Amino acid sequence: MTVHRMTAAQVQQELASVPSKNKYGARRTTVDGITFDSDREARRYCELRVLAKAGKIRDLKLQVPIMLEGQCGPVKSRTGRQMRLTVDFSYVDADTGLRVFEDAKGKPTRDYEVRRGVAAAQGVEVVEV
Repeated sequence: MTVHRMTAAQVQQELASVPSKNKYGARRTTVDGITFDSDREARRYCELRVLAKAGKIRDLKLQVPIMLEGQCGPVKSRTGRQMRLTVDFSYVDADTGLRVFEDAKGKPTRDYEVRRGVAAAQGVEVVEV
């Protein structure tokens, strides 16, 4: 029996050549030079871009952080940093003038549900697409 030994550098090189898999099966997709975490998110971006060109929405933003606030001030993590919910898209509806927050979710996690709940308590509704 032959034992094959590898150096630490060889192990790192071997691991780097294996593409990482997303836990929920999402595939990274690039559109207009922007890399999205999933096909769903990339498709929604294309739809929103068409709506923006048609004048139905304006001020489209990607990866918008919403800082989370509780009754007694900022909600903080164990490390003391203020927690936030980062939504995929934010835009202004041209008809109503209201800002809309959207998140392209295939499988919401418990952490996401809690953060979305805190944001809702602040008056920020997140639409899942």
